[in-house]
Amino acid sequence: MSDTPKFEVIDRRKFKAEAEEAQEGRPAASEEPQSAAAKQTVPAEAAGRPRLVVNDGKHESVAVQDNEPEAEQELPPAPTAEESHEQKAAYDASAQRLEDLIRAQNPAVGAQPPVGFEHLVQQFYVSAMIQMGAGTQEGQRPRIDILGARTTIDLLGVLAEKTRGNLTEAEDRALQTVLFEVRMAFLELTSMISLQGMQPPPPPPPTGKR
Repeated sequence: MSDTPKFEVIDRRKFKAEAEEAQEGRPAASEEPQSAAAKQTVPAEAAGRPRLVVNDGKHESVAVQDNEPEAEQELPPAPTAEESHEQKAAYDASAQRLEDLIRAQNPAVGAQPPVGFEHLVQQFYVSAMIQMGAGTQEGQRPRIDILGARTTIDLLGVLAEKTRGNLTEAEDRALQTVLFEVRMAFLELTSMISLQGMQPPPPPPPTGKR
Protein backbone atom coordinates (compact mmCIF):
# COMPACT_ATOMS: atom_id res chain seq x y z
CA MET A 1 0.00 0.00 0.00
CA SER A 2 2.94 2.36 0.61
CA ASP A 3 3.92 2.11 -3.08
CA THR A 4 0.58 3.51 -4.20
CA PRO A 5 1.13 6.93 -5.78
CA LYS A 6 -0.52 9.90 -4.08
CA PHE A 7 -1.84 13.19 -5.30
CA GLU A 8 -2.98 16.22 -3.36
CA VAL A 9 -6.60 17.35 -3.33
CA ILE A 10 -6.63 21.11 -3.80
CA ASP A 11 -9.41 23.56 -2.93
CA ARG A 12 -9.34 26.48 -5.37
CA ARG A 13 -11.87 28.62 -3.47
CA LYS A 14 -9.24 30.21 -1.25
CA PHE A 15 -7.00 31.05 -4.20
CA LYS A 16 -9.93 32.50 -6.13
CA ALA A 17 -10.93 34.72 -3.20
CA GLU A 18 -7.38 35.96 -2.79
CA ALA A 19 -7.12 36.76 -6.49
CA GLU A 20 -10.36 38.75 -6.43
CA GLU A 21 -9.25 40.69 -3.37
CA ALA A 22 -5.87 41.43 -4.94
CA GLN A 23 -7.59 42.84 -8.03
CA GLU A 24 -9.70 45.12 -5.80
CA GLY A 25 -6.58 46.35 -3.96
CA ARG A 26 -7.61 44.77 -0.67
CA PRO A 27 -5.57 42.31 1.37
CA ALA A 28 -6.74 38.75 1.62
CA ALA A 29 -9.33 38.13 4.30
CA SER A 30 -7.36 35.31 5.85
CA GLU A 31 -3.86 34.13 5.11
CA GLU A 32 -3.30 30.83 6.84
CA PRO A 33 0.28 29.56 6.78
CA GLN A 34 0.67 26.33 4.89
CA SER A 35 1.83 23.29 6.74
CA ALA A 36 5.33 21.92 6.17
CA ALA A 37 3.91 18.96 4.30
CA ALA A 38 1.93 21.23 1.98
CA LYS A 39 5.01 23.40 1.26
CA GLN A 40 7.04 20.36 0.30
CA THR A 41 4.34 18.92 -1.95
CA VAL A 42 5.43 18.80 -5.58
CA PRO A 43 2.81 20.15 -8.02
CA ALA A 44 0.83 17.37 -9.64
CA GLU A 45 1.69 18.50 -13.18
CA ALA A 46 5.42 18.58 -12.39
CA ALA A 47 5.31 15.12 -10.85
CA GLY A 48 3.42 13.72 -13.83
CA ARG A 49 0.41 12.75 -11.71
CA PRO A 50 -3.22 13.87 -11.97
CA ARG A 51 -4.56 16.60 -9.71
CA LEU A 52 -8.09 16.62 -8.37
CA VAL A 53 -9.88 19.88 -7.58
CA VAL A 54 -12.75 19.70 -5.08
CA ASN A 55 -14.94 22.23 -3.34
CA ASP A 56 -15.37 20.71 0.10
CA GLY A 57 -12.70 22.82 1.79
CA LYS A 58 -10.67 19.82 2.90
CA HIS A 59 -7.10 18.87 2.04
CA GLU A 60 -6.49 15.16 1.99
CA SER A 61 -4.42 12.62 0.14
CA VAL A 62 -6.25 10.15 -2.08
CA ALA A 63 -4.78 6.96 -3.45
CA VAL A 64 -5.14 6.41 -7.20
CA GLN A 65 -5.01 3.24 -9.20
CA ASP A 66 -2.23 2.46 -11.63
CA ASN A 67 -2.86 3.66 -15.16
CA GLU A 68 -4.23 0.32 -16.35
CA PRO A 69 -7.40 -0.15 -18.38
CA GLU A 70 -10.41 -0.67 -16.13
CA ALA A 71 -11.48 -3.76 -18.08
CA GLU A 72 -8.13 -5.45 -17.46
CA GLN A 73 -8.34 -4.81 -13.72
CA GLU A 74 -11.78 -6.42 -13.52
CA LEU A 75 -10.91 -9.56 -15.49
CA PRO A 76 -10.59 -12.72 -13.40
CA PRO A 77 -7.43 -14.82 -13.67
CA ALA A 78 -7.30 -17.08 -16.70
CA PRO A 79 -8.04 -20.77 -16.07
CA THR A 80 -5.15 -23.18 -16.04
CA ALA A 81 -4.63 -25.68 -18.84
CA GLU A 82 -5.82 -28.48 -16.58
CA GLU A 83 -9.00 -26.59 -15.64
CA SER A 84 -9.76 -25.86 -19.30
CA HIS A 85 -9.19 -29.51 -20.25
CA GLU A 86 -11.48 -30.79 -17.49
CA GLN A 87 -14.19 -28.28 -18.37
CA LYS A 88 -14.01 -29.17 -22.08
CA ALA A 89 -14.36 -32.88 -21.28
CA ALA A 90 -17.36 -32.22 -19.03
CA TYR A 91 -18.94 -30.01 -21.71
CA ASP A 92 -18.51 -32.66 -24.42
CA ALA A 93 -20.02 -35.32 -22.17
CA SER A 94 -23.01 -33.12 -21.32
CA ALA A 95 -23.58 -32.23 -24.99
CA GLN A 96 -23.45 -35.91 -25.93
CA ARG A 97 -26.03 -36.80 -23.28
CA LEU A 98 -28.31 -34.09 -24.64
CA GLU A 99 -27.95 -35.39 -28.18
CA ASP A 100 -28.62 -38.97 -27.08
CA LEU A 101 -31.79 -37.80 -25.30
CA ILE A 102 -33.03 -35.97 -28.40
CA ARG A 103 -32.31 -38.92 -30.68
CA ALA A 104 -34.07 -41.29 -28.25
CA GLN A 105 -37.24 -39.20 -28.46
CA ASN A 106 -36.87 -38.63 -32.21
CA PRO A 107 -35.18 -41.68 -33.78
CA ALA A 108 -35.43 -40.15 -37.26
CA VAL A 109 -33.10 -37.33 -36.24
CA GLY A 110 -29.54 -38.12 -37.24
CA ALA A 111 -26.35 -37.10 -35.50
CA GLN A 112 -25.62 -33.41 -35.57
CA PRO A 113 -22.57 -32.44 -37.63
CA PRO A 114 -19.68 -30.87 -35.74
CA VAL A 115 -19.67 -27.11 -35.58
CA GLY A 116 -17.08 -25.54 -37.86
CA PHE A 117 -15.88 -22.13 -38.93
CA GLU A 118 -18.53 -21.91 -41.63
CA HIS A 119 -21.26 -22.15 -38.97
CA LEU A 120 -19.79 -19.11 -37.19
CA VAL A 121 -19.75 -17.09 -40.40
CA GLN A 122 -23.30 -18.17 -41.22
CA GLN A 123 -24.49 -17.15 -37.75
CA PHE A 124 -23.09 -13.64 -38.18
CA TYR A 125 -24.64 -13.43 -41.65
CA VAL A 126 -28.11 -14.42 -40.47
CA SER A 127 -27.95 -12.05 -37.50
CA ALA A 128 -26.92 -9.09 -39.65
CA MET A 129 -29.61 -9.72 -42.27
CA ILE A 130 -32.35 -10.10 -39.65
CA GLN A 131 -31.22 -6.87 -38.00
CA MET A 132 -31.58 -5.19 -41.41
CA GLY A 133 -35.16 -6.41 -41.81
CA ALA A 134 -34.74 -9.65 -43.76
CA GLY A 135 -37.20 -12.42 -43.04
CA THR A 136 -40.10 -10.10 -42.30
CA GLN A 137 -43.42 -11.73 -43.08
CA GLU A 138 -45.45 -10.33 -45.93
CA GLY A 139 -47.77 -7.55 -44.87
CA GLN A 140 -45.76 -6.70 -41.77
CA ARG A 141 -43.56 -3.66 -41.34
CA PRO A 142 -39.89 -4.69 -41.07
CA ARG A 143 -38.22 -3.99 -37.76
CA ILE A 144 -34.74 -2.68 -38.44
CA ASP A 145 -31.91 -2.45 -35.93
CA ILE A 146 -29.41 -0.54 -38.05
CA LEU A 147 -26.95 0.07 -35.19
CA GLY A 148 -27.06 -3.59 -34.20
CA ALA A 149 -26.47 -4.56 -37.84
CA ARG A 150 -23.45 -2.28 -37.99
CA THR A 151 -22.02 -3.92 -34.87
CA THR A 152 -22.54 -7.41 -36.30
CA ILE A 153 -20.90 -6.42 -39.59
CA ASP A 154 -17.98 -4.87 -37.73
CA LEU A 155 -17.58 -8.11 -35.77
CA LEU A 156 -17.34 -9.97 -39.07
CA GLY A 157 -14.64 -7.52 -40.10
CA VAL A 158 -12.76 -8.17 -36.86
CA LEU A 159 -13.06 -11.91 -37.46
CA ALA A 160 -11.64 -11.51 -40.97
CA GLU A 161 -8.76 -9.40 -39.67
CA LYS A 162 -7.84 -11.68 -36.78
CA THR A 163 -8.01 -14.91 -38.81
CA ARG A 164 -6.09 -13.60 -41.81
CA GLY A 165 -3.57 -16.20 -42.94
CA ASN A 166 -5.03 -18.94 -40.70
CA LEU A 167 -8.00 -20.02 -42.84
CA THR A 168 -8.33 -22.52 -45.62
CA GLU A 169 -9.11 -21.22 -49.08
CA ALA A 170 -12.75 -22.27 -48.78
CA GLU A 171 -13.13 -20.69 -45.32
CA ASP A 172 -11.59 -17.41 -46.44
CA ARG A 173 -13.74 -17.31 -49.58
CA ALA A 174 -16.92 -17.89 -47.56
CA LEU A 175 -15.99 -15.20 -45.03
CA GLN A 176 -15.10 -12.61 -47.67
CA THR A 177 -18.28 -13.35 -49.65
CA VAL A 178 -20.53 -12.99 -46.60
CA LEU A 179 -18.76 -9.82 -45.51
CA PHE A 180 -19.19 -8.31 -48.96
CA GLU A 181 -22.90 -9.17 -49.07
CA VAL A 182 -23.80 -7.77 -45.65
CA ARG A 183 -21.84 -4.58 -46.30
CA MET A 184 -23.67 -4.09 -49.60
CA ALA A 185 -27.01 -4.65 -47.88
CA PHE A 186 -26.01 -2.13 -45.21
CA LEU A 187 -25.08 0.47 -47.85
CA GLU A 188 -28.40 0.03 -49.66
CA LEU A 189 -30.38 0.27 -46.44
CA THR A 190 -28.60 3.36 -45.14
CA SER A 191 -29.06 5.03 -48.53
CA MET A 192 -32.80 4.41 -48.32
CA ILE A 193 -32.89 5.79 -44.79
CA SER A 194 -31.00 8.92 -45.87
CA LEU A 195 -33.36 9.51 -48.80
CA GLN A 196 -36.42 9.15 -46.59
CA GLY A 197 -34.95 11.62 -44.14
CA MET A 198 -34.38 14.18 -46.92
CA GLN A 199 -37.88 14.04 -48.38
CA PRO A 200 -39.91 17.28 -48.06
CA PRO A 201 -42.81 17.24 -45.62
CA PRO A 202 -46.24 16.35 -47.06
CA PRO A 203 -48.40 19.28 -48.22
CA PRO A 204 -50.99 20.57 -45.75
CA PRO A 205 -54.53 19.24 -46.13
CA PRO A 206 -56.94 21.40 -48.14
CA THR A 207 -58.87 23.96 -46.14
CA GLY A 208 -62.07 23.66 -48.18
CA LYS A 209 -61.79 27.16 -49.61
CA ARG A 210 -61.82 27.70 -53.37
